[in-house]
Amino acid sequence: MGDSSNSNLEKSIVENLQASCATPDDLLRRVAESMIDHMSNGLAGEKSDLKMLLSYVNDLPTGQEKGLFYALDLGGTNFRVLRVRLDGRNNVDIQRRSWVIPKDLKTGTKEGLFGFIASGLSEFVQEEYEHHKIPRETKREIGFTFSFPVNQTSINEGILLEWNKGFNVSDTIGKDVVACLKEAMKKANLDMFSVTALVNDSVGALAGAIYMNQDVKVAVILGTGSNACYIERMDAISKIQRKGDQDPLTALSGTTIINTEWGYFSDQGVLPYTEFDVLGTASHDKGKPIFVKMISGYYLGKIVSKILLKMAESSEKFAEDLNHMHSDNSDGLETVGSILSKRLGLKVETTLDLRTTVVQVIDTIIQRAARLAGAGILAILQKMEQDTPGLIHGKSTVVAIDGSLYEQYYQFKLYLEEVVTELLGPDVVIKRFQDASGVGAALLAQTNSTCDR
Repeated sequence: MGDSSNSNLEKSIVENLQASCATPDDLLRRVAESMIDHMSNGLAGEKSDLKMLLSYVNDLPTGQEKGLFYALDLGGTNFRVLRVRLDGRNNVDIQRRSWVIPKDLKTGTKEGLFGFIASGLSEFVQEEYEHHKIPRETKREIGFTFSFPVNQTSINEGILLEWNKGFNVSDTIGKDVVACLKEAMKKANLDMFSVTALVNDSVGALAGAIYMNQDVKVAVILGTGSNACYIERMDAISKIQRKGDQDPLTALSGTTIINTEWGYFSDQGVLPYTEFDVLGTASHDKGKPIFVKMISGYYLGKIVSKILLKMAESSEKFAEDLNHMHSDNSDGLETVGSILSKRLGLKVETTLDLRTTVVQVIDTIIQRAARLAGAGILAILQKMEQDTPGLIHGKSTVVAIDGSLYEQYYQFKLYLEEVVTELLGPDVVIKRFQDASGVGAALLAQTNSTCDR
């Protein structure tokens, strides 16, 4: 890799890649139009890439809530426990503990994963007693942020549809994940906790962000995985009406939060799909939808690796290195050279031409990811405007963002902000709300508990 005999091949691959991954405005608008069609079909219960799942979150935060709340947050990389105090004036004080989820638990047993969660919660309870003198047996409501697709049947029940982001836990598909959690908590003597809300991470992020800013209309997760949710009118969800009295939502008016599961969007007629996007030799990746692979952190490194493999017979994942290589501003791209030598086991120094080629590859894939995420945001806001004219157009609108890809990858962040302004104008801004998914889950747990009482 880097020999002069290969330079023409490398140049050809990069040029073809840049052409195939191009995302001009007109393409992004076609992506948005197709996504809107799938959103409408999903809300109607018709054939659609997008699941448009009900969240059963029908009462949105006002920003005046106050009190002490708790949340568990299971993401694609980390598991967290949060202790959230709200002052009723849009301010949040958070104490958190975080654990990296061991790789073997991601593909292990139900008892292993949920036992790990319960063990972390037990540690947190002990620390809370030591630091705040709250007795272990004190009754607490807790929200469970679960960043995997579930079909919710109520605010605190949800059937697991499938795993993603490298997870494939046995004996869980088709099971109620709250019941799995309760079983593990009971074994760990954590009966003082009542799980009163199950929320997708995007739904939690929207609720948490609305508490802090009432202009928030949409929430997007851009991390290990990706998803988005938004506020929808109840009467626009025709699949609810067809259920009749079988669904308690039928009699409700107003609005609810819809979990789009936009990662399932797979319209190859509009998406800038390439040979390098065909991923999934592992059983838990095989056959996964396209959109999530093109925009989420879990897959971007895999795509770049495939491209580099075509230029050299080498194998290693570059996922954790993309940001460092992409942000290398040195004249000789020394960081890029160092990472390539380490990852590819090269005993000779890489050329500047090769390093430049690698940065071009990364830039192409990251720019495409950010701009496609922007097209998804455009689709959701246009759908909201179609359903309620005047809701978005000409109004100050905030799109809440949470997730490690947006938080830690500066160039991705710049590309996303650029395309949102390009497509939607200055009235729409994207803003990061750290820990919003956990704050939202904690808040919704208490809200639901209060409603039940």
